[in-house]
Amino acid sequence: MSDSDTQTLTREKTALDVPWNVVVHDDPVNLMGYVTWVLMKVFGYPERKAAQLMMQVHTQGRSIVWSGQREKAEFYAQQLQAHQLTTSLEKSE
Repeated sequence: MSDSDTQTLTREKTALDVPWNVVVHDDPVNLMGYVTWVLMKVFGYPERKAAQLMMQVHTQGRSIVWSGQREKAEFYAQQLQAHQLTTSLEKSE
């Protein structure tokens, strides 16, 4: 190999963008109807879906209410927190 020969090694590193979960936690403050209304307002969910998620929060202590890109998950978490819901983010498994 001479000095004029050039070898180029290209490695593509593809990191999969792991989805993030928006989690709503049960709290002793917010009424079930209010939580349902907030989920409908923030996500545009139909009442039936919002009520199912709210019942999961109520009976299991938490519910994953949305999954997707981190930036949008952070936006949704902020929206829910602005409505006084206890919310967290976690990486999807």
